[in-house]
Order: sequence, then C-alpha cells, then structure tokens
Amino acid sequence: MEKVVVPIDVMMDEVALLLDEGREVIFKPKGHSMLPFIREDVDSVKLRRQETLHIGDIVLVRINTRYVLHRIYAIEGKRLTLMGDGNLQGVEQGTCDDVKGRVVEIISPKGKARKPTKGLLWRKLLPIRKYLLKIDRKLNKVFA
Repeated sequence: MEKVVVPIDVMMDEVALLLDEGREVIFKPKGHSMLPFIREDVDSVKLRRQETLHIGDIVLVRINTRYVLHRIYAIEGKRLTLMGDGNLQGVEQGTCDDVKGRVVEIISPKGKARKPTKGLLWRKLLPIRKYLLKIDRKLNKVFA
C-alpha cells in the first residue's frame, strides 16, 4: 500500500467529521505535548465521541483553527481548561462544544491497547514535571 501524506489540518478535519458521525477513529498523534504517556509516531490513540466529560480525560479539541490532544484540567460550566502532559506551563481554554472526541485507548506499536488514566498523580507532579520529563527522555534514548 502506498503511503499518502496529508496536511495535519486536513486530516484532523476528517477525523472530526468521522467522530461527529459516531465512528471510532485511530491515528498517531503528532507533537510531544502528551509525553510521556503518548509518544509521537510511536503510539496510536483510539477516539470516540463522548457527551460526558470529566477532569483528567484526554480529548481532541478544536481551538480556533487548530486541534490539540490534551488533558482536561478544569471544567467550569461549559468552559474547559486543557494542558498537555508534556507541557510545563501554558494551558488552552475551550468549551465542551469544541471537544471532538475522547481518547478511549492508547495503542502501543505492538498493538497492545491500554485505557488512559485520569492522570491524577501526574497532574499533581506538575512542579517537578520538568525533571521527570528529562529522565524520561534520557531513558528513551538509552532503550531506543
């Protein structure tokens, strides 16, 4: 099968349409914002449309013209505060209506699927996350 490269914004628009139709979608996320739990070009994620959202859910959200796959840190009415697990600072603001889908599985390169956690401990470790991410990067280089 021939590999086709599609611009990320075009692909994500298609992903959002499939999720709106009630379909499940599996894709490999780009970027490092969800390290160490989702690794770019290594792990795949399975998303499903969800009506009920909770703090700790990993969601695909369209904010203005771009998509982010980040964890929900706060819900105030319909307003969401999101932050990537690999981010040290900076959050995004969106609404429940901006959410296209929720990650229901993280799939390893060997095909093993695991359910995402709510990341409670990881969220509490934000003050020392910089050091933990540095250790994770070094370990990945050693065991790559």
